[in-house]
Amino acid sequence: MSPDRYQRSLFMEVLVENLTFLTWQQVLMWLIGGVLIYLAIVKEMEPSLLLPMGFGAILVNLPNSGAAEVIAHLFELGIAGHELFPLLLFIGIGAMIDFQPLLANPKLMIFGAAAQFGIFFTLGLASLLGFELNDAASIAIIGAADGPTSIFVAQQLGSSYTAAIMVAAYSYMALVPIVQPPVIRLCTTQAERKIKMTYKGRPVSKTTKILFPIAVTVIVGLVAPQAVALIGFLMFGNLIRECGVLNSLSETAQNVLANLITILLGLTIASRMNAAEFLRVETLLILGLGLVDYVMDTVGSVMIAKLMNLFLKEKINPMIGAAGISAFPMSARVVHKMGLAEDKQNFLLMHAAGVNVSGQIASVIAGGLILALVGG
Repeated sequence: MSPDRYQRSLFMEVLVENLTFLTWQQVLMWLIGGVLIYLAIVKEMEPSLLLPMGFGAILVNLPNSGAAEVIAHLFELGIAGHELFPLLLFIGIGAMIDFQPLLANPKLMIFGAAAQFGIFFTLGLASLLGFELNDAASIAIIGAADGPTSIFVAQQLGSSYTAAIMVAAYSYMALVPIVQPPVIRLCTTQAERKIKMTYKGRPVSKTTKILFPIAVTVIVGLVAPQAVALIGFLMFGNLIRECGVLNSLSETAQNVLANLITILLGLTIASRMNAAEFLRVETLLILGLGLVDYVMDTVGSVMIAKLMNLFLKEKINPMIGAAGISAFPMSARVVHKMGLAEDKQNFLLMHAAGVNVSGQIASVIAGGLILALVGG
């Protein structure tokens, strides 16, 4: 047999062998990966995460895939070991956040806390549906609207559904502009949505901005020590931003570090998207519970704002409560756009931004409380 014929014969043998091992479940995962890539490119939904996640889902579901082992090793190094990737990503997120709107009006923290209601509601619901407590708690934290926190908690609690939780957490973050508006309209009247709020942003000193991340880290470390890794890295990123002497490092953290870690995170998440682990009835339940989580977060925070209005002389637009979920800055933009849709002079962005960054802190604290309650 000539060398050319031998090579063609060998190629056909390998092809037939791989096609023999190919299952319809793997093909379905290719389609799911394709959908994620479509959402990233065409709909521009979290492209830096969904694109590598979608491509990774295809890679790990190829028969005898050589990439599967490499990506699994990356998962062990970056997530399974010490949750390194989520923590490094928090440095970048912290460097992006401006806490001035919250520091100028600290009472906005109430809405950030109220927006965690869905987490504890979903914890109870998932438990009733038969999930083990550690899995129910990991599913519930999807409502933190914070991907790194969801990954951190799921790994700490040893959840069996890490991949589905990760996909749900990041997908719903991207879907905030679709999920939240109908819920907000259902919970408010047109008159309430038209309430105008005057922004009285008092100046915040540089000293206050520097002391704030340090103080938050110490307080959270004392109240919810399980959350101190998350809050510490988040606040360290913010300290880099506010100190004024590390501007180039701050820009690197916001752009290069955050984008690089997000890409690696997307690929590592894909290591848990193999067909056998991902295609389960429980995955659909988790996606449904994640939606319930977001809805109840929004309902809880809007209702707290409506309750406060019963006692306040100067009324609050209840919509700003919905910005308390940690999806930064999407939820603040959603509230602002809804305010402008009701009245072209109704500018809610600064109020919503203050609530939004308070939600970032509250979601991390909620994650720490979940770990304390369930992880023991």
